[in-house]
Amino acid sequence: MANSERRIGGRAILADGARDWRKAMSDHVAYGLLVYTALQIFVTVKALSEGSSTALPYLALIVLVAGIIPVCRWFEKRWADLDDEQGTDPAMAPAFRRDVMTLWALAIGLPFGLTLIFRMILSVF
Repeated sequence: MANSERRIGGRAILADGARDWRKAMSDHVAYGLLVYTALQIFVTVKALSEGSSTALPYLALIVLVAGIIPVCRWFEKRWADLDDEQGTDPAMAPAFRRDVMTLWALAIGLPFGLTLIFRMILSVF
């Protein structure tokens, strides 16, 4: 953390009181990856414990964890590429909220949605 920056309620706040959108998005991406991976593991383990004896849940876990990383990287890069003025511009707040909501919807919703799809595929075969 730079000398001109402090954290208030987990938010990166610069000395002039502006929020640094770049650092904030980086934090959301890191936490989103952790939540996504934990949920994906939990849901996959639950599917395995319910009698799925195929390798599909293991393959799904590997593919889905590897697949979400580029998506999260895209969100982070989009914000990391802002210059210093844009990175602290309060007018960026609506776009930041939209991206954060999308990121968290994916991080929480994808493990459940994809497991449902895989269960449907398994029930057909």
